[in-house]
Amino acid sequence: MTKPKVLVLTGYGINCEEETAFVFNKVGGQSAICHVNDLIEAPSKLNEYQILALPGGFSYGDDTGSGNALANRLRNKLNDAIQEFINRDSLILGTCNGCQVAANLGIIPGFDDNYENRLIAFTHNASARYEDRWVHLKVEKTNCIFTRDLDSLYVPIAHGEGNFTTAPEVLKKLEQNNQVVVRYAKPDGALAQQQFPHNPNGSINDIAGLCDPTGRIFGLMPHPERAIFFTNRPDWPLLKEQLKRQGKEIPDFAEPLKIFENAVSYFN
Repeated sequence: MTKPKVLVLTGYGINCEEETAFVFNKVGGQSAICHVNDLIEAPSKLNEYQILALPGGFSYGDDTGSGNALANRLRNKLNDAIQEFINRDSLILGTCNGCQVAANLGIIPGFDDNYENRLIAFTHNASARYEDRWVHLKVEKTNCIFTRDLDSLYVPIAHGEGNFTTAPEVLKKLEQNNQVVVRYAKPDGALAQQQFPHNPNGSINDIAGLCDPTGRIFGLMPHPERAIFFTNRPDWPLLKEQLKRQGKEIPDFAEPLKIFENAVSYFN
């Protein structure tokens, strides 16, 4: 069986490319890490891949706003190639800084087949602090390829500008179109209702991630690539003992791995 090829973008300040490539390889993909400058030199390289991953980090130091400088560079140098990639039966995943880049580019929310219009933003956390913690997510019923067969997730966040905001009419359309994929929640599964620390940044409607209308482009602020193993969880020693006493098997992997499995299996 041919392995779907994944292009993992890297560049100045990006720091999650290795983890992202590792996870895609782990679930049967074939990843290549490519510097943005190399892709600009050869935009046709995108034609060789089925999945584009925009990893987390602090691209260009976030000096002009999180993900903004990289988004501008992609728009100015690679817009045609990216639009052609979207028009194919391809997938795009943006995590944390990659989600901010996707928002700044306009590839999410992608209303009415327009993937160049910026309609949403991730701004400074309501706490006015960089937040580094684990959060619970409720997975909504959408057509997002990446979250099929998932109901909830427990994942880390690490950002200073994760506060989702947009105009009221855009928010209404996102909700009506079922494009909100994941929301911040409490440990019992109830929505966070913007309560800190369950909603760590103040995002309206507890929005942690959203997709385009096709479900093929997914951006989320948390880091699923940092939570694929059972032992990545901060509470794994407790869970291990609970499972042992219940006579249950101790898993090797955690639920966020499913996001990457879904992406790869889409092409198989």
